[in-house]
Amino acid sequence: MEQLNWQRSSFSGTNTNCLEIASEGEFVYIRESDNPTHIVTTTRTKLNAWILGAKDGEFDHFVDL
Repeated sequence: MEQLNWQRSSFSGTNTNCLEIASEGEFVYIRESDNPTHIVTTTRTKLNAWILGAKDGEFDHFVDL
């Protein structure tokens, strides 16, 4: 997994509160930068559906906006 091109959001802190994302083929991998051993694996299709839901406000009750 280390050979993947991990990208961090520009909204992330320097070394904390960071999620990183990488992809290979149809698969997308998400991990925490301060604990990179735990990786969530999904597909581009599922991640795109989640992002559309997030943009539509479906998950706003999970965060303080």
